[in-house]
Amino acid sequence: MSDNSDIEEEEQGPNLGEYEGERNDKDERHGYGKATLPNGDTYEGMYENGKRHGQGTYRFKNGARYIGEYMKNKKHGYGTFIYPDGSKYEGNWVEDQRCGQGKYFYINADTYEGEWRDHKRHGQGVYTYAETGTKYTGTWKEGKREGAGDLIHANHKYVGQWKEDRPEGKGKYVFDIGCEQHGEYIPVEQVKDDKGGEEEEQQAVIIPKWKAGVVTAITLAPEPDEEEEEEKKEEGEKPAETTEATEGAVEGGEEQAPAAETTEGGEAAADAPESSEQAPATEEEPAAEGGEATDGAAEEQAEDAAPAEEEAAAD
Repeated sequence: MSDNSDIEEEEQGPNLGEYEGERNDKDERHGYGKATLPNGDTYEGMYENGKRHGQGTYRFKNGARYIGEYMKNKKHGYGTFIYPDGSKYEGNWVEDQRCGQGKYFYINADTYEGEWRDHKRHGQGVYTYAETGTKYTGTWKEGKREGAGDLIHANHKYVGQWKEDRPEGKGKYVFDIGCEQHGEYIPVEQVKDDKGGEEEEQQAVIIPKWKAGVVTAITLAPEPDEEEEEEKKEEGEKPAETTEATEGAVEGGEEQAPAAETTEGGEAAADAPESSEQAPATEEEPAAEGGEATDGAAEEQAEDAAPAEEEAAAD
């Protein structure tokens, strides 16, 4: 997926296009005004010394629009950008870049909410896959999952470390029934099978392989009926605790899918990322942040890719 970035706004000059509004002593646009620019874009809002400054609305002729704060002709502060394809970003901007806290709504209903820097997901954030309900919550670096993070599914989650948008290193699967399977993801380099000519250079890809370890036992307290509970309270006894072994426990050392893992096959986004990593089971393509701007005023053309949804089942 790519984020819409670099949709360029028309540069502002003292007499550029048609203008109706307030001016200062130097005849610069100053205060509230409306402008129609030579490329067909329009701006309505506040100016200061000939530049967009303060609250305003900029409409691109391709249908995109920005409603929010400006500082010296640049989007700066809080604002909402609606892209030509209908995707939307609401949050903070710094010098025309998504930066700080913000939320992106993708065209397939996926969302990302968290920190941004230089138009990319960077810092702490949550990416939600609308079709499956799966969520990644954790650390991002320049648009990719990096560091500690949890991939949360309907009845289990993976907790561990991530590198270059894929799980890598020690981690564990935590199941709602109360057991945990420990293990680690090992990066395995594989040659991509290109069916082109023999002379074409083959590409190596990194695939995370799950190496299963121990499964912890379940410790549950029995639920005595009211009479037994009352009797034990009177006698000062504590309810007995029982330890149950996990059904289908996976023996350590084998590379196989976690016991309760299932494959979820939803689409994660429009515009696939160019990442070549494969998920342990099903990799979902990320959502595209806004459509491609085809007009001359096109802004925010996408560069960072949404994360692929790594399903937990391993090859």
